[in-house]
Amino acid sequence: MILELRSIQKRFGGVVALRNGNLQVEPGEVHLLLGENGAGKSTLMKIVAGLHQPDAGELLWKGERASFAKPADAARMGIAMVHQESLLAPHLSVAENIFLGREPRHPLGFVNRGLMLEQARRLIAEHRFPLQAEWRVERLSPAGKQLVEICRAIQHGSSLLIFDEPTSSLSEAETREVFRIVRALKERKMGVIYITHRLEELRAVGDRVTILRDGETVHTGPLAEITTARLIQHMVGRDMGQLYSRKPLPAGEPLLEVQGVTRRPLLENISFTIRAGEIVGMAGLIGAGRTELCRAIFGLDPIDSGTVRVQGEPAQSRSPREAVAHGVALIPEDRQRAGLATMLPIGYNMTAASMDKVARAGVGIDHAAEAKIAAGYTERLRIRCQSPRQLAGRLSGGNQQKVVIAKWLVRGAKVFLFDEPTRGIDVGAKAEVYEVMDELARSGAAILMVSSELPELLQVADRILVMRQGRISGELPGNTTQEAIMHLAVEGGSE
Repeated sequence: MILELRSIQKRFGGVVALRNGNLQVEPGEVHLLLGENGAGKSTLMKIVAGLHQPDAGELLWKGERASFAKPADAARMGIAMVHQESLLAPHLSVAENIFLGREPRHPLGFVNRGLMLEQARRLIAEHRFPLQAEWRVERLSPAGKQLVEICRAIQHGSSLLIFDEPTSSLSEAETREVFRIVRALKERKMGVIYITHRLEELRAVGDRVTILRDGETVHTGPLAEITTARLIQHMVGRDMGQLYSRKPLPAGEPLLEVQGVTRRPLLENISFTIRAGEIVGMAGLIGAGRTELCRAIFGLDPIDSGTVRVQGEPAQSRSPREAVAHGVALIPEDRQRAGLATMLPIGYNMTAASMDKVARAGVGIDHAAEAKIAAGYTERLRIRCQSPRQLAGRLSGGNQQKVVIAKWLVRGAKVFLFDEPTRGIDVGAKAEVYEVMDELARSGAAILMVSSELPELLQVADRILVMRQGRISGELPGNTTQEAIMHLAVEGGSE
């Protein structure tokens, strides 16, 4: 046994993050760690990596009791963590990041840069990583940065590597590369802990699985012996069939009409209509133009030609301010950077697009009005938080997404553009976001839902538009198949 955690407990103020965390990892094993946001996964792993110390319980490393006061202590024992958000030094090279703090030195004490580059090149070549030792890290993709962290862990002689949501922002090809690397680490007899919300990834890499719910380990066992439905039931505490089901509504009047929208070279002659009460899915491969279309409709990017109409009125938005005035809302792919002010309270985020509703005589904020609005939408959307005064950045991913949606509900938007609405959130929170979308549709809104998860589109959308190379290559009913969607996404249908 390389790592064993026994009855780990951790409290932050009045919040219990872990009440009974248990985990065992063998050498040469890929151990999956699952659970909803807030279940305690990251806290448990930060204890292993020395970022937090437990309030109670035991940590055994290779059979001996251990305690890590800081990450350097865990690193010295052979534990490394590849974080979801890169912790690299962006202004340094790949080689400098790999050896940061452990640089090879000349006898006189200064850094031996030649030897450092040589060793970095050898390590990169050995593992067939698409990197160059001289590249600046700030220019790398998210996948490239993860490879640098993996190189650093291997170079430091780590025997346990923790992956925290490694593929949440990667393309399909980059995801396959991560899988290859994980399998290679397993062959080297390294222990791997792999945290993910993407259930379709599990059986590509995992050997055993541990599931946390409400800070407590509720299941551990071989992955081959448990069904996906049973995994979800352990994670959320209820049957998969109870999570979400949508009953389509009769379509109402046209709310969003896009005709011939072109923005070269990204978009070419895009036309479609979404009616009140409809959820229309938008599928396509990465680079097909789906996000670019949302940005154009919302006024973030100018279009060369074409028209956009909202509720029958011209809505050719030259800026997001104009789009919002027309009743259009964008829930962006990266909610933390483009949808929220993470260092400000929930209440501020909810009213940020509707300052006229909380302004006091044009000067200052009516905090009582803000608090009333925030409390109402916190209850309506079932946002789990300590209070509307809590900072938005301290919420789970699913609750952050609800705050972004609440911002546009306060504004009174009628057309919602959801760009990857459930990226990085767990299966239970996904169902809650679907329910909010369903509620919006039933209240008469029109929804365009961009998603790279085909099962999600099939579950939620009334009909599905497919984009390929900046064009709409076809339209399918909501009860279609993944194969039919991929045919249009890859081959362009009848083109």
